Amino acid sequence: MVDKSVTLNYVFNKSCLQMPKSKEFISSSESDSDSDQPKQKKKKVEKKEKKEIKKEVKKAEKSSSSTKGPGGEHMFQLSTMRFATVSEFRGRVMVGIREYYDAGGELKPGKKGISLTLEQWTSLKEQMDEIDEAVKELS
Repeated sequence: MVDKSVTLNYVFNKSCLQMPKSKEFISSSESDSDSDQPKQKKKKVEKKEKKEIKKEVKKAEKSSSSTKGPGGEHMFQLSTMRFATVSEFRGRVMVGIREYYDAGGELKPGKKGISLTLEQWTSLKEQMDEIDEAVKELS
């Protein structure tokens, strides 16, 4: 004989362990609002803003000369979202290579990159022939 309280408990717990609904639409029964229509997720960046950024990047790719960045630094595009920059920081000239990211229609510097002082930049330029030879050996 099966105990009725165990059976009811099992049925109750089983009904509570349902899979959650899709994150894209939330029904009104799960929200506090009175409307009967499901809510859609908000988009982070509008398509128009993305298109504008792509246009800016393409323009920078076509022009081989430097462009001015938002902080007044000279920017030279190396690839789609990677730039070499010449800027001033605390009164010292710095040469940097950095990846950039899209922040709401504006290019901003990311974490990945390096900034070299003028002394380090000069040292790198002096060793460029040896670096080229090493690259040729490995490729």
